[in-house]
Amino acid sequence: MKTKLLLVLFTLASQVFFAQQRTCGVDQAMQLIMNDPIQRAAYLEGQARFEEEYQRLLTNFNRNGNAINSTNEVTRIPIAVHYTTSSADLATATSGVNLVLRNCLIALAQTQINILNADYNANNSDLVLWTDPSTGASQYFPDVTVGNMDIQFELATQNHPAGSGLVEGQPAVTFGYNFGSGQNLDANWAGYFNIIIRNLGGGTLGFSPLGPQLSGYGVTIDNNSFSSGTGCTGTGSGGINPTSPFNKGRTLTHEMGHYFRLDHTFVSCDGTNCATSGDRVCDTPTTSTPTYGCPAADSTYDANCVGDLVQTMNYMDYVDDACMYLFTAGQATRMTAWLNTVRSQIKQNSLSNDAFVKNNFSIYPNPNKGEFTIQFKELLADYAVEVFDVTGRVVFEKTYNQNSELLQNIVIQNPTSGVYFVNIKSGNSIITNKIIVE
Repeated sequence: MKTKLLLVLFTLASQVFFAQQRTCGVDQAMQLIMNDPIQRAAYLEGQARFEEEYQRLLTNFNRNGNAINSTNEVTRIPIAVHYTTSSADLATATSGVNLVLRNCLIALAQTQINILNADYNANNSDLVLWTDPSTGASQYFPDVTVGNMDIQFELATQNHPAGSGLVEGQPAVTFGYNFGSGQNLDANWAGYFNIIIRNLGGGTLGFSPLGPQLSGYGVTIDNNSFSSGTGCTGTGSGGINPTSPFNKGRTLTHEMGHYFRLDHTFVSCDGTNCATSGDRVCDTPTTSTPTYGCPAADSTYDANCVGDLVQTMNYMDYVDDACMYLFTAGQATRMTAWLNTVRSQIKQNSLSNDAFVKNNFSIYPNPNKGEFTIQFKELLADYAVEVFDVTGRVVFEKTYNQNSELLQNIVIQNPTSGVYFVNIKSGNSIITNKIIVE
């Protein structure tokens, strides 16, 4: 009896332990594609174009993957979020009965997108763990430069697919929609970067194919690893509750990296040419073993490879959300190569293109101390202002109806120094500006 009890306790402890480790299903996602002749052919054709573009970029980039001549032109990426998790709460959001839950889940989606924008543009607040001149991890990787994608993820707001249940002007967030009949491919949503939230179970936090065509593929995230904060508890959670240590939105950052054609940093250490082996990125140290938990930046070496210090803080490793905070310039180059090959497939008409709103206001002073003015050139009667920090936390939110003022003074309560983003929303338009609080 004592032996059986110890075995049960060990089994339970092991389940709890492994539940706290990041697990990604990218290999299984790729296997599904390669097992389907039509999907396989389309994928291989796209990969051939990607490899050609990647080599072209490498010839115009320096050894760390930095662009020699960069225009820093921002690419807008249309996002559609699909809450497919079954629950009584989510059913009420789908029918519009529970508007509090519906609005909360839309806000949760926007928080996750804010996190993506910060992470992919090297504006995340925890990047200081790399850049701090005295304690930053960059001192251990002197030849590595931080990657910046110059992209902006946005919830699509118009020209939604027929049958989506969305009306013009609503954000592309669906509730209970059976995306792909349970798969991560739905041709109705071609041209979007789809995010699918499901209860994956089995310890898998998320999965994505490696650099798919934009024919309706999506990134799938477990309902306990999506976005940041406490979810929508108190209003009916809809089953969507970010859970520690994966409650800072970094699971999607990791899986979206796969979507952008990045492999794990620990994929292998075979061969001596960093451009053709491992993750095929030369500024990520060679390793074949994933790192878990939250190790010190200078503590992990892989004796199975060349014994280099492991870049554990990279988004494409397996550490906890709080301890991953970096793409390298070489990874950004690889992601840019894939993006260049699918630009023509992006459904740009799903994004707001209201030039009137975009060109009708200015923000000053910038930088500021947490207080600034929005000045309109012409009167805008109805609009909303939202300010959020680089973690996705909303620090100011107000709607102005029947407005009759050309100036609006915005005050952030108890601000801390850093980068913030200001959303101006009017009708179908959502325009984002970056400000700096000193």
